[in-house]
Amino acid sequence: MVVERARGESQSTSGSLQSLCWGSSAFGGVVSAYFSGSLVDTYGVRFVFGVTAFLPLMTSAVAVLVNEHRLPSSERSISFSGSGLIESSRQQIMQIWTAVKQPNIFLPTLFIFLWQATPQSDSAMFYFVTNKIGFTPEFLGRVTLVTSVASLLGVGIYNSFLKAVPLRKIFLVTTILGSALGMTQVLLVTGLNRKLGISDEWFSIGDSLILTILGQASFMPVLVLAARLCPLGVEATLFATLMSISNAGSVAGGLVGAGLTQFLGVTKDNFENLALLIAVCNLSSLLPLPLLGLLPDESPVANDGQTQGD
Repeated sequence: MVVERARGESQSTSGSLQSLCWGSSAFGGVVSAYFSGSLVDTYGVRFVFGVTAFLPLMTSAVAVLVNEHRLPSSERSISFSGSGLIESSRQQIMQIWTAVKQPNIFLPTLFIFLWQATPQSDSAMFYFVTNKIGFTPEFLGRVTLVTSVASLLGVGIYNSFLKAVPLRKIFLVTTILGSALGMTQVLLVTGLNRKLGISDEWFSIGDSLILTILGQASFMPVLVLAARLCPLGVEATLFATLMSISNAGSVAGGLVGAGLTQFLGVTKDNFENLALLIAVCNLSSLLPLPLLGLLPDESPVANDGQTQGD
């Protein structure tokens, strides 16, 4: 629904719609992270499962109020017949392929995949903070709460200051900042934070807060771009395809990161080369920047003026 509503709108309007959806999701994450533990302790696991089952039912009830344009009766009869369903699916696949192979869709999609496919060191860092530093599950839960709040802040920052900024500029600045700030994890690995008078716990919370805000603010343009690339008639399917390609890039990045982890000899007990792994992963995130030209070069302000003029 958001993709259909965003089609033909300016980057600023599309950004506002995506910010509303993902801000609501982040707010739900904050509420869940804050109350889940206390609700389990007070009311038990069965009550919490009941609440989590009831909330989707509420969503289903609200869905009845959505105003949709129905298909003509002739198209609906074809869609529900056996051979018609196969033919309709074939035609939709052809529509998606025709849309994806267009340069104005294929090239930005290629950039998104490569941008997401850079190696990651998250798994190695998780073993470091649990096995080496000794963070408890309770503390990791607090970090999860902080990252949920940070996601909400990231969406707010994007909606307030970045939704009218050209996509190329957002990706350039956030990627460079993310690479630089990601290097701060080296301080935690080498113990320099303690020499600066910052405990591991506070350093980890602050690091997670800043990186999550930046990561959410940098991911919002991906959603806006994917929503605006979808042509008429295949909005939901093409948006899901684009997001699947983005997720495939993340999986590829995780696999490359796992390969680097094994190559450098980093294990759940050996963290001698973890600082080098973090540095390589963060520097590699800069590799897609020369491909920024694959993204559409447009002026959001001009688009706003055209939309209002139309």
